[in-house]
Amino acid sequence: MTDPAIFTKDLTRTFGAFTAVENISFDVKKGEIFGFLGANGAGKTTAMKMLTGLLAPSSGEASVNGFDVYTESEEIKKSIGYMSQKFSLYDDLTVSENIEFYGGVYGLPTKALKQKIEEILYTIKLTEVKDALVVSLPLGWKQKLAFSVSILHNPSVVFLDEPTGGVDPVTRRQFWERIYEAADKGITVFVTTHYMDEAEYCDRVSIMVDGKIEALDSPENLKRSFSTDSIEDVFIRLARGAKRSDT
Repeated sequence: MTDPAIFTKDLTRTFGAFTAVENISFDVKKGEIFGFLGANGAGKTTAMKMLTGLLAPSSGEASVNGFDVYTESEEIKKSIGYMSQKFSLYDDLTVSENIEFYGGVYGLPTKALKQKIEEILYTIKLTEVKDALVVSLPLGWKQKLAFSVSILHNPSVVFLDEPTGGVDPVTRRQFWERIYEAADKGITVFVTTHYMDEAEYCDRVSIMVDGKIEALDSPENLKRSFSTDSIEDVFIRLARGAKRSDT
């Protein structure tokens, strides 16, 4: 059995007397699309920060790509891709310049980077606007470009923090097609979303409430367990009992 791409056991983070994440345990398989759900204040952002090497846990165990979150956070950062819920590319650079800039940050050789730029522009159909400033692009195009840049260096794991916020349903579906393609290539996708229909696209889904994971299974199994036809119903039933609303 291969080691998981992401491993946690009793992972906890406290801020003074407040426990943001409390004893969460789960594995994410390599190449899996893992949905990480929770209402505002559930603790999912804090958990993601720990897994991406941005925040040290208070206790428990966790590793990403085999790297320990306590002692190897820099190795984690180098081996993952990340796309934030707020658009993170540079508005005052062109489409091509953004890809080239991040390719340089990731250390891609010049020849490989040139090929990657052409490949990305063709795949997401931005060749005709490659010299346009990113600020001029529609939001949906920006999000697809940001995702392409986040996996530019072929990371083993990519973390997506509400990547489709604010885009229309058609663009969201196109975005998920790109996620499927990444997973088919062996990239593990760890995604947070507030769109419950997107949770249906994941291989497995966890639902956090007040810092704890209250449910974790495939969408079909969760719906069966809760005797409902939608993940949204499962989420509402669990989140209804939440006591906190601050992140």
